[in-house]
Amino acid sequence: MDFSSLDPLIRPRSLAIIGASDDPTRIGGRPIAYMKTRGFAGELWPVNPKRAEVQGLRCFADVASLPGVPDVGLIAVPGAAALEAVEALGAKGCKAAIMFTAGFAEVGAEGAAMQDRLVEAATRHGMRLLGPNCLGLFNDAIGFYPIFSSSFEQGWPVHNGRIGIASQSGAYGTHLYSLARNREIGTPVCVTTGNEAEVALGDVLGWMAQADEVDVICAYAEGIRESEKFLAALELARRNRKPVVMMKVGRSELGAHAAQSHTASIAGNDAVTDAVLAEFGVVRARNTEELLDIAYAATHRIYPAANTLGVVTVSGGAGVLISDVADTLGFALPPMPEAAQERLRGFVPFCAPRNPVDCTAQAFNQIELVGEFARAMAGDGGYASCLGFVTQVGGSPTVGPKVRAQMAKVAKEFPDRLWAVSIIAPPEVQREWEADGFLVFEDPTRAVVALHAQGRFGEAFSRVASPPVSAPQVTLPATTPSEAEAKRILAEAGIPAVPEEACADAEAAVAVARRIGFPVVMKILSPDILHKSEIGGVLLGVADEAAVRQGFATLMARAAEHAPGARIEGALVAKQVTGAVEMALGLVRDPVFGPVAMVGLGGVFIEVLKDVAFRRCPFDAAEAERLVRSLKGFPLLDGARGRPKADVAALAAALAALSRFAVAAGPRLLSVDVNPLLVLPEGAFAADAVVELSTP
Repeated sequence: MDFSSLDPLIRPRSLAIIGASDDPTRIGGRPIAYMKTRGFAGELWPVNPKRAEVQGLRCFADVASLPGVPDVGLIAVPGAAALEAVEALGAKGCKAAIMFTAGFAEVGAEGAAMQDRLVEAATRHGMRLLGPNCLGLFNDAIGFYPIFSSSFEQGWPVHNGRIGIASQSGAYGTHLYSLARNREIGTPVCVTTGNEAEVALGDVLGWMAQADEVDVICAYAEGIRESEKFLAALELARRNRKPVVMMKVGRSELGAHAAQSHTASIAGNDAVTDAVLAEFGVVRARNTEELLDIAYAATHRIYPAANTLGVVTVSGGAGVLISDVADTLGFALPPMPEAAQERLRGFVPFCAPRNPVDCTAQAFNQIELVGEFARAMAGDGGYASCLGFVTQVGGSPTVGPKVRAQMAKVAKEFPDRLWAVSIIAPPEVQREWEADGFLVFEDPTRAVVALHAQGRFGEAFSRVASPPVSAPQVTLPATTPSEAEAKRILAEAGIPAVPEEACADAEAAVAVARRIGFPVVMKILSPDILHKSEIGGVLLGVADEAAVRQGFATLMARAAEHAPGARIEGALVAKQVTGAVEMALGLVRDPVFGPVAMVGLGGVFIEVLKDVAFRRCPFDAAEAERLVRSLKGFPLLDGARGRPKADVAALAAALAALSRFAVAAGPRLLSVDVNPLLVLPEGAFAADAVVELSTP
C-alpha cells in the first residue's frame, strides 16, 4: 500500500490559509508567523476578503482568485464557511486540506452529518482532508508549520534525532513534542489527526514509514479505525526497519457478546490490541516518559534481534535493582564466562564479576579499571546491550571526564553494541556523554526498559513474513448450534472431539455409554444453554447403566428448573478422558481487527488465571506453537514434575485450524469457546465447545 497521497499535505510547495489573520497570536495568524520565522520556502497565500495584506503578505479575497493551485489549503473559518472552503479548494484543484475548524462529529448528530458532507466534498474532488477539529502539523525539514499550538513560543525542534510524532490528540502530540525538545530529542515531523473524518492515524503512520524525514515513529491513539490501512502501515514500518512505539489508551469494547463468551470477556481487557501491536513489532509504552525513552534509544538505530544485557556498575545495590527489572521484562542477563570472571578477580579480588559486573569503589582509585571491566563485558561477555551505572561519578568534574574517556574508548571498539549509562550530571555533561555515543539516563531502570525495547524491535525486523494461509469456505447453520453440532462443525474444520453421541432419551444414553465404555461424561444438550456447568448440567464419572439412567433424569430436571424456556435436545454422552492437560481455545470477532484466536490454560480457572495468548486470524501451525510456548503454564504441557509430555504439535494444529475456520466462516461467526481441549501425549480433543452465530 502506497501512502504518498499525503505528500501534498506534509511536503507542500504552496499553502493557502483560509481565514488568515494579521494577528500572529490568533488561530488564523500563528501558522503564518511560524512559517515566516522558520523560513518556509514555498508560497504562502493568505485568504481573507476583509484584508489586502496579512503579516506583510499579499492577501486574496477568495480561493478562486489565488495566483495558482495550492498543494494544500489550511481552513480556519467556522461552520458552513468551512464546507464552502473545502468545495472551493477542490474546485481549484487543491490536493489536500487541513481543517482547524471544530463543531463536527465531536458535538453530536448534526455535526456528524456536516462532517459527512465535508468528506463527500473532499472525496469528490480527490482531496485528502486532515481533521476537522485538529491542531495541525509541522514538518521542520521544510519550515512548514500549519499549526496553532503555542508550544513553539518556548522553542523549535532540535536536530538530534529523526522521530516522527503521529497523534490523534493535538494537545498530547504537541505535549510530546515539547517534552522531546526539552530533552533535546529531535522530532522534525508531527501530525495530529483530530476527528479523522478522512485522513486517519494509519495514513500518517504509513507516510512516516516511507518518509526520508523519519527514522523512528511515536504514536498516540485513542481508537483505531480503518484497520486495513493501520495494519499495512505497521507492516511497512517493520519491513523498512522503522521502530514504532505507541501509547494506546482506552479499552476495546467487544459489545454484548462478551457476556456469552469466556474468550470475549478476557479479550475485553485490551489484550487484543496488545497482541496485534506485538504481531508487527510495535512496542506499547505505559506512559509518556517510557514512550520518549524508547524512541530516544531507537534513534541510535541498533536493534539486536538476540538482545542480552551486560551491566558494569560501581554499586552492588544498583546491580540488584537492574537485575530485578530485567527479570520482570524477560531481558536476558547471562553470566560472564568463567575465564573472564577469574581475570577480573585478578584486578579486584573482592569484585563481583558475574553480571552485573560490580567493579566496586576501587575504580575511583584505579580509573583504568572502568575500561578493563567494560571491555571484558563487551568483548568476553558479548552482550548486545551494555549499561554502565556510574551515578554521580559520571558527572563529577574531577573524576567524570576520566571515567567517560575510559568507557568511550571501549564503546568505539564495539560500535555494534547499544551503550547506555546511568549518571547524575548537568545537562551539558550529559550532552558530552551522548556525543561519545552513549544513551544517558538518570534512572537505571528506565535504561533497562529502553534497551529491552530495542531487542523487541530487532526481533520483529528479523522476522520473515509468514506465507498466506488459505481458508476454505464454510457453511454455517441458521442459528447458534448445540454442543454436539458445534463439535461436528469444528471437527470438519480440523479440531477433533472426544468420542461422544447425542441421545434423545435415557435408553439411548445407556446404549451409547455401553458402546463407548464406562466411565462417561453426561451433559445437557441444548443450543440455549451455553455454559452448562453453571446450572449443574455436566455429570462426570458416570460409572454404570443405572447411573446413566439416573443422570439423564437429573439433567432433564436441572434444565427444567434453571432454563425452563430452553430447547432441550436430550443429553450428550462422551468418553471420560484422563491424564490430559486441560487447555482452552477461543475466538472473538474484534470490532476493529476482525477474528482473533486465543489459547490458554483451560478448565474452570481460565477467567481467574487469564494465562492466555491472542493472535489475529489466520495463522499457521508454527505461529500457533509459538503462542502456546509463550504461555506461563507451558511447562504443564512440557512434562513438568515428571508428567508425560503433551502433544504440543496437535494443540498447535487445532489452534491453527480454528484460525482458518474463523476467516472462512465470515462475519456471522461471533465467538467460539473450546474449553476444555484435552491435550494427551498423543492428540488433542475438544471436550466442550460453544459456537455462537448471529442470525442471518
